[in-house]
Amino acid sequence: MCIKPLKISKVNIAILKKPFEISIDYIDILYDSIYRSYKMLTSFDMYWLGLCITAGNKINHYIIYKGNTGMFWGLESVDVVAIVVYFAFTIWIGVRSAKKINNQEDFYLGGRSFGKLVQTFAAFGQGTSSESVVTTTAAANKSGAAGGWLMTAMGVLVLPFLWFIPVIMRRLRLLNMAEFFVDRYQSQLMAAFYSIIQVIFFMLIVSMGFKGMSATISAIAIKPVDQFSAEEMYEYDRAERLIELKRVPIESLGANEVNELLTLNTENPKHEFSYVDSAKLMIVIAVMVLLYAVMGGLEAAFITDLVQGGFIILLTIILVPFAWIKIVQQTGHTPFEAMHTELPTSMLELFGSPHLADFTWYYVLSFSIVGGIALIGQANQMTACGSAKDDTVARFGFFTGIVMKRFSAVVWVFIGLMTVILYGDSIKNPEFIWGHATRDLLGGLGLGLVGLMIASLTAALMSTADTLMLTASSLVTNNVYKLFVTERDEKHYLLVGRIFSVLYIAGAVTIAIFSGGLVELFIYAALFNAVVAASIWMGIIWRRANLIAAWSSMIIAFCLFILLPILLPIFPGVQSSEMLKLETNPIVVQSTYTATKGDKLKRVAEIKYWRLQNMANLAVGQEPIPVEVGKPFSVTTIIPAQPVFWAELSKDVNGEIVGKGLLNVELVALQAMGFDLGDNRNSLNKTIAVSLKLIIPFGILILVGFLTKPQDKHHLDIFYAKLRTPVAPTAEADAKQMHLTTVNPSRFDKDKLFTNSEWEFRRWNKDDWAGIFYSVITMITIVGLLWGMLIIGR
Repeated sequence: MCIKPLKISKVNIAILKKPFEISIDYIDILYDSIYRSYKMLTSFDMYWLGLCITAGNKINHYIIYKGNTGMFWGLESVDVVAIVVYFAFTIWIGVRSAKKINNQEDFYLGGRSFGKLVQTFAAFGQGTSSESVVTTTAAANKSGAAGGWLMTAMGVLVLPFLWFIPVIMRRLRLLNMAEFFVDRYQSQLMAAFYSIIQVIFFMLIVSMGFKGMSATISAIAIKPVDQFSAEEMYEYDRAERLIELKRVPIESLGANEVNELLTLNTENPKHEFSYVDSAKLMIVIAVMVLLYAVMGGLEAAFITDLVQGGFIILLTIILVPFAWIKIVQQTGHTPFEAMHTELPTSMLELFGSPHLADFTWYYVLSFSIVGGIALIGQANQMTACGSAKDDTVARFGFFTGIVMKRFSAVVWVFIGLMTVILYGDSIKNPEFIWGHATRDLLGGLGLGLVGLMIASLTAALMSTADTLMLTASSLVTNNVYKLFVTERDEKHYLLVGRIFSVLYIAGAVTIAIFSGGLVELFIYAALFNAVVAASIWMGIIWRRANLIAAWSSMIIAFCLFILLPILLPIFPGVQSSEMLKLETNPIVVQSTYTATKGDKLKRVAEIKYWRLQNMANLAVGQEPIPVEVGKPFSVTTIIPAQPVFWAELSKDVNGEIVGKGLLNVELVALQAMGFDLGDNRNSLNKTIAVSLKLIIPFGILILVGFLTKPQDKHHLDIFYAKLRTPVAPTAEADAKQMHLTTVNPSRFDKDKLFTNSEWEFRRWNKDDWAGIFYSVITMITIVGLLWGMLIIGR
């Protein structure tokens, strides 16, 4: 049976002479119609997709008409068609793939049948979500090149790790990463503990994608003024008043106007409002992910990742030519030249920018090293690499996909800097900058490019969400649920896996709706897996790592880094504790630059604001000195006092200063031991906190491992022999190789670097050395591109 074309209205298009509107429930009708029709399917082929495209084209005639342009939520009809066709295609893939699923290996690993092309785009897709684009662009827009570097540094510096991890993951020959703890430490309980940690981690990752996607689409779908509610109109009027007052020379303002301007500056009322309810949008996209990935499993996810990878690349480059043209029209210069004429010079510093004075080179380096080592704890690495035909394909596909993301990030930084040239500081929330640029540069062309951008953003999110959802489902089904419900058939566990997939996506959406900003979530998530990284790495390279040592490391790290930081602030008196209100000392940083037009405009704004403050008797220090283009000038940046143990200190409802965010327990312990952290720079305290996330778990595991008995030698011999046995391209051939290894575990002992040692380092072959060479060249190239982007046009 094939789906019937949608019949939304019987209005004759020929008689439409004036604008009319239909309810926004149209999209709900569209979705319900597709879903009800899917439920009746006994076959599902390309004819269905053709009918959906036909139905999508009917939107040209049925959705809101304003003047001569079809509009819905601020989108032209051709944009909506592009979105509908894309969603129809992904659902079609899901149902087609569902026919091939017979067991959990088919559902979670696609039968381990994927080649280099699919593996490459799977790695690229799952590693590149909408928040990757939004956070990198927002950081560059807010803090210049240094902000963009902060968001990309870890991904560049960890490339050597990513050459070796795929080989380890594929040679483990496991269904999911939790099985590592059964295979190496012979503990099903530890596998369950790891599974729960990973599900929380994946919810954090996908929630960032939902937030980034919804922020951008919200900024695209802006209401016209005549659509505002009463509350929105009130805030809009106040925003208009703020703009009006800013245009008036300071000397012409009366006392009441000065106070009004200061109040409005603090209040910062919104000037634009969106049709989109972010929470509802997240739910709709979550349903779309479930429709194809829950049905089709990893094959559906990876095939759509192949398509979505193309969309992400398109997303990366589509804004560039339009922004380029507008910058040339606006400034008379190319973007590279305009950076040096329109932007403050400090925004073009890749390292040591006063915009990110707390993010020093040593903090970024420590953050990158710890984040790189923690990468092996991400269970989706097993999903991405374990589904490859062999370890060579796993390595090539995974590494190539991640490198594609790193080069894409350079373009995102470039776009972020171009948005500063185009819009200055008019966009108050940098997370909306991508959506604002999309609407401004691509809207109104009648080419469907805005719809294509929205489809690309949702593709970026969905390509990450689908893989992580399946990984989380596999972990919970096989390592938690099976502890309590045993000896059921494959169909039962497949059904349970699909149910857990739904619950997982629901949890991720909930976190996205109620969590804080994207950058804070990014930093927290990047270090999250430090809890389990030591037990995995040491289990792979050191024979003395045993069950007691691994449990000790994981439990103490979990308490210090996750449990206590969340729970302790709940107890009365903790957030208001005077001891925990310790702050670093303010630091004054002097920088000298040659003034650009951007520096001059920025200084004019600083002078105007100082005079405004002075008229209200609130000014601090001397009036800033004007600067001249082409002349040297000094910038004094005051790095304010920062809380040592909290994300921030702020007033509560009673006016009392209290700590906010997670409590940094390891720094509290250091202070109690006699270290005066208040005398340190904030960046040094951050570096210490990050480094302890590596030192504590590894130190505990090594200490306890030396003090306790190693595991059974025969079991360890087979485990390490398996890691030295290359994966054959077919299941039958690989089974034969593993049989030979089981019979003779020492057959690959020649590959051990230290033959009579408890350390299981493998000798590097020519492929390993080649990978290190490629990694270093790629790192140099990416940094060179970022650096070159900043000096071209100087």
